[in-house]
Amino acid sequence: MLYTTIYNMCTQKPPYDYSQQLYDKYREAFEEYITTTVMPSLREKHDEFMLRELVQRWANHKIMVRWLSRFFHYLDRYFIARRSLPALNEVGLSCFRDLVYREVNANARVAVIGLIDKEREGEQIDRALLKNVIEIFVEIGMGQMDAYEQDFETQLLNDTGDYYSRKASNWILEDSCPDYMLKAEECLRRERDRVSHYLHSSSEQKLVEKVQNELLVVYATQLLEKEHSGCCALLRDDKVEDLSRIYRLYHKITKGLDPVAAVFKQHVTAEGTALVQAAEDATSNQGSTGSGAQEQVLVRKIIELHDKYMAYVNDCFINHSLFHKALKEAFEVFCNKAVSGSSSAELLAGFCDNILKKGGSEKLSDEAIEETLEKVVKLLAYISDKDLFAEFYRKKLARRLLFDRSANEDHEKSILTKLKQQCGGQFTSKMEGMVTDLTVARDNQVNFEEYLKSNENVSPGMDLTVTVLTTGYWPSYKSFDLNLPEEMVRCVEVFKAFYETKTKHRKLTWIYSLGTCHINGKFEPKTIELVVSTYQAALLLLFNTAEKLSYSEILTQLNLTHDDLVRLLHSLSCAKYKILLKEPATKTISPNDNFEFNSKFTDRLRRIKIPLPPVDERKKVIEDVDKDRRYAIDAAIVRIMKSRKVLGHQQLVMECVEQLGRMFKPDIKAIKKRIEDLITRDYLERDKENPNMFKYLA
Repeated sequence: MLYTTIYNMCTQKPPYDYSQQLYDKYREAFEEYITTTVMPSLREKHDEFMLRELVQRWANHKIMVRWLSRFFHYLDRYFIARRSLPALNEVGLSCFRDLVYREVNANARVAVIGLIDKEREGEQIDRALLKNVIEIFVEIGMGQMDAYEQDFETQLLNDTGDYYSRKASNWILEDSCPDYMLKAEECLRRERDRVSHYLHSSSEQKLVEKVQNELLVVYATQLLEKEHSGCCALLRDDKVEDLSRIYRLYHKITKGLDPVAAVFKQHVTAEGTALVQAAEDATSNQGSTGSGAQEQVLVRKIIELHDKYMAYVNDCFINHSLFHKALKEAFEVFCNKAVSGSSSAELLAGFCDNILKKGGSEKLSDEAIEETLEKVVKLLAYISDKDLFAEFYRKKLARRLLFDRSANEDHEKSILTKLKQQCGGQFTSKMEGMVTDLTVARDNQVNFEEYLKSNENVSPGMDLTVTVLTTGYWPSYKSFDLNLPEEMVRCVEVFKAFYETKTKHRKLTWIYSLGTCHINGKFEPKTIELVVSTYQAALLLLFNTAEKLSYSEILTQLNLTHDDLVRLLHSLSCAKYKILLKEPATKTISPNDNFEFNSKFTDRLRRIKIPLPPVDERKKVIEDVDKDRRYAIDAAIVRIMKSRKVLGHQQLVMECVEQLGRMFKPDIKAIKKRIEDLITRDYLERDKENPNMFKYLA
């Protein structure tokens, strides 16, 4: 009926078309109702009561708008569309916005924030009421969030900041770091809960960031460095749960984890450095004895330290790259420190040798050995001089293989596979060649034995085992033209004849220093089998034809250097087993000494091994590595210049460091020296106009 009346009033021809008057009356009806009824009832109420009234009035207003706009729907369809005027629904809501909302929004906001603060203090509040009031701020924007953000959210965030700033300033003084973190985590949970119950979802991120800033960012340094409960103390006392909470709270903050990672790195570095220092002190206290054991203990402790903090990185810090980086940088600091003159590369190679050789101090099951080797290879990643490790490892591997000291060939192959994965094929190619070489050498020995059986007229006169190796794979050994005794010369000739039947193109070089002999010493009390080196055997066999020999006679007959002869004579006349008697009977060897066979010598064992004094190979290994590094730097410079043709000095040095960094840390001075050397050898030339530019000479 009402709709029809309005329809009739709007469809007449002018001057009987009342569309404009009806449109104006529609607005006036709202304005009058608001002015006479709504506003007086709101003005007389305050705080929570005012909020309830506001919610009720808004609900009524929306009903009124819905029904009136239906009655006047014809206006919406034609009159408003033709004149591009605001729609009836919009007119109704804008009346409320202009006359009610603009006057009461400030009081409503204060009342709402007051209730939220009460709830933060633990009081019960009417959450449904708050939800309805906040919906008014959202709906009054008519599809836009400006009213909610400007009239409510900005003030809410400011109040939240002030509230938590006050709380944090008290908590930081009263609470330990774990307790503070618990409170912060609970506050953040409650704020998220608030958003889900009555605030608009768009506020969640802003609110959380505000709380995080006041509770966690402002006091980050103070909190993490608290003396008895900060991050360092938590790491020291293994407080896994508290560390996980720190990670959970700070990982959502931009750069929030940086100070945590810095403390973590600092703590791990300090622990590792303390281990190295303790080993250094223990070694210097014990002197030369037991230093090897101390170094073994140190590597084992560093492995345990790595396991412990890697578990922290994986579990507490959820595998975050920042903590992996911190752990790596921390280990790089102390893993490259020397202990009593031994580099970390040497210590690690020694540790592997101890595990892999027969009779090593580590008695482990196969699974434990595999696991330990895996961990050693991981530690190698932190060592800058990987080439030095490779050389020390190769020396020790050679001794294990050549003297049959390797406990298990599978483990030898396994660690080479792991090293290959970690450092690349070039790193292990020589070592793999050594293992393969030995297998070939065994087959060769079988063929030699078959050759001797099939040629009965050929006999070396004793049991002979020869290991043929490929020079390129093995460490370099000194080879002297030792004057061999007759018995041994015959063996060498027989084997040469056999080898020439197999190949004419290979030259055999005999390394007597690596040989072992079993000889019978016929002493007056009893015959004893002596296990000696080829050099020692050659020296002892001289006494089959002479009762007494002077130092110079032995030197001439064997054709050895002074240093080697001193070592040999010392092992046979001054050490534990005195096979030779020396005149004068001092503890040192001099060129004026005379020696004779000790026929009275005896021992409770029927077979004894007479060791040679060990030679410190460290100096030679370092020299070899330095030489290899010079070649590597040369090759890198030529490679870079070949591809770039022209390059500045600074950039060439940087690219060279980057290319070689995987194997060792090249010295800048060494690179400069190699550049100069390549210039003199006509690989490069300086630019005539700019001496800092180099050109490649094809």
